[in-house]
Amino acid sequence: MNKRAFILAFAALAAGPALAADPATIDWSKIPVVKVPLFYPGQSSYEWLRSDAHKGAVKEVMRGDACLSCHDEEDAEKDIGNKLVKGGALEPTPVKGKDGHKDLAVQAAFDDKNAYLRFQWKTQNNFPGSEHQYLRFDGKEWKVYGYPKLDKVVQEGTQPGIYEDRMSVMIDDGKVPGFAQQGCWLTCHDGQRDMPKQFTKEEVEANALLTAIKKKDVRKYLPESRTNPSDWKTGKSVEEIAKIKAAGGFVDLIQWRAHRSNPVGMADDGYVLEWRLGDAGKDMFGSNADKETHQPKFMWDAKKVGYKSITAKQLRKGDHFLIREKNAVPFDPKAGWKEGDMIPDYIVSREDAKGSAADNNAIASWKKGMWTVVMIRPLGLTNDDDKALKAGGVYNVGFAVHDDNITTRGHQVSFVRTLGLGAKADIQAVKLP
Repeated sequence: MNKRAFILAFAALAAGPALAADPATIDWSKIPVVKVPLFYPGQSSYEWLRSDAHKGAVKEVMRGDACLSCHDEEDAEKDIGNKLVKGGALEPTPVKGKDGHKDLAVQAAFDDKNAYLRFQWKTQNNFPGSEHQYLRFDGKEWKVYGYPKLDKVVQEGTQPGIYEDRMSVMIDDGKVPGFAQQGCWLTCHDGQRDMPKQFTKEEVEANALLTAIKKKDVRKYLPESRTNPSDWKTGKSVEEIAKIKAAGGFVDLIQWRAHRSNPVGMADDGYVLEWRLGDAGKDMFGSNADKETHQPKFMWDAKKVGYKSITAKQLRKGDHFLIREKNAVPFDPKAGWKEGDMIPDYIVSREDAKGSAADNNAIASWKKGMWTVVMIRPLGLTNDDDKALKAGGVYNVGFAVHDDNITTRGHQVSFVRTLGLGAKADIQAVKLP
């Protein structure tokens, strides 16, 4: 991300709620750095961990041993990732040139109001993954252009690989059984997108739980939300799940997105229980496609940015964010559109972000192949869909990075670590003066 984009993101952040500390001026050289190795997991899932394919480790998994109790040797994550990414039983659709591992530098600080989590990692590409899919005019209709690299249309070469970079954090306060030992593998299951035995449309439409919560696919879920944890179809009732949530039996999921949240200085806020859900309120991003006409809802304001659309030749040659309150105007279907004209498929807005979904701020920059992302999480949140971070608290955390125009399981992930706010842990947050 260039200097102009960083300034834009920080200005958006400054326009939001007042912060106790200025995250742009924290002296991070005085904050300890913890190197957390990430690795490519392929299609390893909750079910795979509990199968004979897990090379004799089933007994250990079933009795609740931690992944790190076996994978504790140096470079374990690197070896696993480099093997899986090449293809095989756990990766039926390998992505050419994909990194098998990645080192994530993590730092943490806090004051009386916020926790500040700083992440740095080298990107696989020599450009920031700050673009997402587009709506492209083919001369008659507007159609989605650009897909993540695991999608068949990209693998076959009929669509380009376009997807934003992401930095994700899962947080458990000790109330989710097994998360401290097996982390995000509790949320990753067969049947989900890009996983073995992927759901069918008919299965989803016939499923009582997904119908009740109005979902059209299968995403992350926790074992406690199913009568059979290894079968996504066996969802408990909405009432039973509500009781689990009220008891804190969910994991928080914070996602920083290079295209859909960073331009307005935010990171979105969600959680995982019966599905990968957004917090109450409204996210900072939304679809820019009209459900009825499939035309864009907004286009760039040519008076402000000099153009109303771009073409494929302009990809990765600028900051192509469509921000409702900054550079967007309502779409004009009579504006003389030509084949190849493209407008972002998502519109972003800090002004429209509301409620618990709008809790998290963030700033980020990309320089010489490295992202630096600082997430700002308020302490002591009381929303029923948040894990409340408090001074003296210790939390189980898992990290993931998506880059190289990919999504779903195409990320690099970590085994579980602990985060302590002024308390002993793998990652100890330093109290700011």
